[in-house]
Amino acid sequence: MKTTSEVNILLIDDDEVDVMTVQRACKRANIQSPLIVAGDGVEALEVLRSKSVTTPFIILLDLNMPRMSGLEFLSEVRSDDQLKDSVVFMLTTSNAEEDKIAAHKHNVAGYVVKQCAGQDFASLIELLEKYCEVVELPVHQHR
Repeated sequence: MKTTSEVNILLIDDDEVDVMTVQRACKRANIQSPLIVAGDGVEALEVLRSKSVTTPFIILLDLNMPRMSGLEFLSEVRSDDQLKDSVVFMLTTSNAEEDKIAAHKHNVAGYVVKQCAGQDFASLIELLEKYCEVVELPVHQHR
């Protein structure tokens, strides 16, 4: 049985409080996975293309960010042959139906509204743990 410790997590979020909250939630849940943080989509693409994140990995993506929004990032990732199969969960404050539809059109694995994940994001970490236990993620040799 796989665990989240075998999966790298790339958190793309410009909100320092939310980043610290996710980091604390991972620590409390004893998640051993490396948690790599990027402040926006531009930085995240640089990290992914530099191969700083090894596979398998999961991306937690905020929707509203400076320089490159979450949807712009998704569009870029889905059009990149090396990154298009990335597993992406939206992690956002937006509960707008049009944002959910737009994200799902880019094949996100899930759309998580930060308020619904709880102040400490414990339910998000539980979701990721269960996801990693059940779902087989690809390991790419040539990223």
